[in-house]
Amino acid sequence: MTTSAQAAICYGRDKPFAIEAVTLDDPRADEVLVRIVACGICHTDMAVRDAQLPTPLPAILGHEGAGIVERVGSGVNHVKPGDRVIMSFNSCGHCPSCDIDKPTYCYNFVPENWIGTRTDGSHTTHQGNAGVNANFFGQSAFATFALGHARNVVKVPDSAADVPLATLAPLGCGLMTGAGAVLRSMNVRSGMPIAIFGAGAVGLGAIMAAKIAGANPIIAVDVHDSRLALARELGATHTINGKTDDAAYQIRALCPQGLGYAFDTTGINKIIEQAFDLLAPLGIVGIVGASSRADSLTFNEASFMGGGKRVMGILGGDSDLVTFLPDLIQHHLAGRFPHEKLIKTFPFDQINEAFHAGESGAVVKPVLVMPS
Repeated sequence: MTTSAQAAICYGRDKPFAIEAVTLDDPRADEVLVRIVACGICHTDMAVRDAQLPTPLPAILGHEGAGIVERVGSGVNHVKPGDRVIMSFNSCGHCPSCDIDKPTYCYNFVPENWIGTRTDGSHTTHQGNAGVNANFFGQSAFATFALGHARNVVKVPDSAADVPLATLAPLGCGLMTGAGAVLRSMNVRSGMPIAIFGAGAVGLGAIMAAKIAGANPIIAVDVHDSRLALARELGATHTINGKTDDAAYQIRALCPQGLGYAFDTTGINKIIEQAFDLLAPLGIVGIVGASSRADSLTFNEASFMGGGKRVMGILGGDSDLVTFLPDLIQHHLAGRFPHEKLIKTFPFDQINEAFHAGESGAVVKPVLVMPS
């Protein structure tokens, strides 16, 4: 038995998303069929639309899904029909990274998340007899139903039963990345200074997490005054407009001994190199911003070695989904992670308007809400 669904199919940058009828396979042993209630829009979706990542188009994107479990495969026992769940990236579960609970660095990340099919080449989703590229991040949640996997579907704790799924959905990628970078990857210490470059969803997630960690000062750098105002509301102690102010000069004035941590979400190599130059001994630069494959970074070797400094690439905030997503939900319930302030919801059939709102900067985190 298959499941009928409506899905937003991406045909590329020059064409709008088109909502079309599809059918989904029954869940295999390790799969979970989820009725999607809401799905966040992330810059990674935009990158695939623009052919910057290897997912073949046309395809069903969406990787911040949240919904209700409909059916589970025979090997799934941590969720059951009727459970509220969040979906995130998939991983293989048996490589050296997965063996040490670092699934964001799964050796098989590309085939598990980006090739448009299951790892065995079979399609999860069809139109008539033709397969549709899906299984994006192990879900493809720009749809009314999605097939997830045992490793990327996380049950929402009962304590969050009253939190709307549209609020929880964005935790599955961008916000998790920013918060995890601070709390897990860099393990920011209380009382140490941090500068966060870029106050989009990832950067604002990092600012909220830096406040949780007790960092001080927490410096937000962006070129939009509206986002800097939101950064202050969420925990930044200082804000700098990188378009009009000399960010390096101001950070040195605030932190004459240097930064303990710098977190870049821009992917701009000159900003990353500047952040490195601002580090104190043992300082860390964490990098999550996507950059061109042609870009390189240049650091002074003596400063790098002699100061014990680190430059750290970060994926997904080093998040182990089963533990970290519930942690973020508890922070939200306690008022320490008020990420609802970033969200604006859009009906599913306004997906193109929602993408435009995210790209223009009018909305930090657009979230699609499926028809009930």
